[in-house]
Amino acid sequence: MRLMLVLLLFLGAAPVMAQKLTTTAALANAVNEVIRPGFADLRAEAHGLVDAMADLCAMPSADAQQLAREWFGKTATAYGRVEFVRIGPLMEDNRSDRLLFWPDRKGIALRQVQAILADEDASATALDTLRGKSVAVQGLNALEFVLFGTGAEALAGAEGAFRCQYGATVAQSISGIADALSEGWNAEDGIAAHLMAPNEAYADYRTETEALEALVSLISHGAEGLRDTRINPFIAQGEKAAVPKQALFWRSGLTMAIAEANIEGLEKLFAVSGVALIGGAADSGLDNSIRFEFSNARRAISLVTGPVEEAVADPKQAQALAYLVIVTQSLQTLVGEQLSAALGLSVGFSSLDGD
Repeated sequence: MRLMLVLLLFLGAAPVMAQKLTTTAALANAVNEVIRPGFADLRAEAHGLVDAMADLCAMPSADAQQLAREWFGKTATAYGRVEFVRIGPLMEDNRSDRLLFWPDRKGIALRQVQAILADEDASATALDTLRGKSVAVQGLNALEFVLFGTGAEALAGAEGAFRCQYGATVAQSISGIADALSEGWNAEDGIAAHLMAPNEAYADYRTETEALEALVSLISHGAEGLRDTRINPFIAQGEKAAVPKQALFWRSGLTMAIAEANIEGLEKLFAVSGVALIGGAADSGLDNSIRFEFSNARRAISLVTGPVEEAVADPKQAQALAYLVIVTQSLQTLVGEQLSAALGLSVGFSSLDGD
């Protein structure tokens, strides 16, 4: 029996031990199999959101509002799977903040969106003039309030006409940004080409080491961002009480769906790129350790089954949220420190530092 167990363990570990990748292959896998398809998915979902909002405005009803809400959820989770790719197109033209103004600890977006709705500011219903306004009123958290916030029931009837027009314009803004992101990652001589085939003549990625550092940083900082901007702000810690309304998308009930999307995207980038199978790192056991922690993160998220205001008050769900914090810290350490060291890399500070 013991011999059989040892044999099974050996067979289970053998494929990972035998497989090694080149840096070139890992970078190509990341771009072609994860990043480009991820932004293409966001683009497709955002186009569906535009159509759903247009239909809601043309023929308002409870069913049309529900359909628009569903497309909002699809678009938000599609973004959650790629939002950690904070290099290149997403970090240009304020696209990250225009898509999702978060963290928003002072409630800037809420106040500004409420003002637009109260004043029925017509300049917010045209894409060109909306683009000139605060980034806080152009993205997903603004549209969430339109669809789920106070007064959203008006969308099911004629009295919600202005609210719907504003929401439809926000959806167009989101879709336009999604188009630009996908196009940016598919540009012939854009970031994708530079990341996959670095060159000393490039200003962004001159060597494979720099490109690999960028890839590993995305995973490490993505785990950090999930912990520090999505979970820590609303859970109880020490003497700090839980503040469920500090959770992203608490109105729509999508808080944990976005967290799950974050983990899905990070895990896919790690696993499909094969970054832990490059050279000497392939023999370090880090690939299995990091995969194990991703599975722990998914399990923790699956235990949070209620709305955040209920989850933080339920001991079992609150414990799962606290465990998710621990797991994301472990992921950050495994990837940002141990894997980085195994690959001879230096992973820098997160672009979220200082927020």
